[in-house]
Amino acid sequence: MNKATIAAYLALAAWVAGTSTHVSAQAVAPVQGGVYTCVDAKGRKLTSDRPIVECIDREQKILNPSGTVRAKVGPSLTAKELADIEAKEKREAEERNRTAEEKRRDRALLTRYPSKAVHDQERADALSQITVVIKAATNRLEELGKQRRSIDEEMEFYKKDPTKAPAYVRRQLEENIQSQAVQRRFIGEQEAEVKRVNERFDDELGRLKQLWAAAAAVPK
Repeated sequence: MNKATIAAYLALAAWVAGTSTHVSAQAVAPVQGGVYTCVDAKGRKLTSDRPIVECIDREQKILNPSGTVRAKVGPSLTAKELADIEAKEKREAEERNRTAEEKRRDRALLTRYPSKAVHDQERADALSQITVVIKAATNRLEELGKQRRSIDEEMEFYKKDPTKAPAYVRRQLEENIQSQAVQRRFIGEQEAEVKRVNERFDDELGRLKQLWAAAAAVPK
């Protein structure tokens, strides 16, 4: 439905609302630059610069100054019906925008990854960076493990009553336990990141296979 048709429906709906509150049909604003025409129930051809009262129950045409039809409006729509039309057009516009955005993303994806080799290399690079981080955290965890064994050797003298161990030894033990927990949690987060990266690249690859196939099918 074009803007002229919607405007005409709004004018007719305004007239219907006006009649329920005793507002004259002549108070309804006309569609700018349009001429209404219709054939009423008596067979008379009527014209006006605004919705025609006698044809409120039938189709009215809106003519341009040149005489061509700008829009056609049927029997008056209620405010709810007009709202439904506008909501439908809004949904359709949103769907068009969504489709356009998908096409834009597809073009960007093809530009970034013209082949599977390029996509595989970027996946490998992303995973390699995470692997380096995990390796560093694992090395730190091994160092903390060695420290813990040294602390345990000192604590061996106080195994019957650990509270008698020197304060600095007990503090080292507590810090070591906390540090190991932090490193293990960090390594777990990085392993989860590896999973997320692979899932992202897998999703992209599924779409890219379709795009590559479609591009290959286009005659050169």
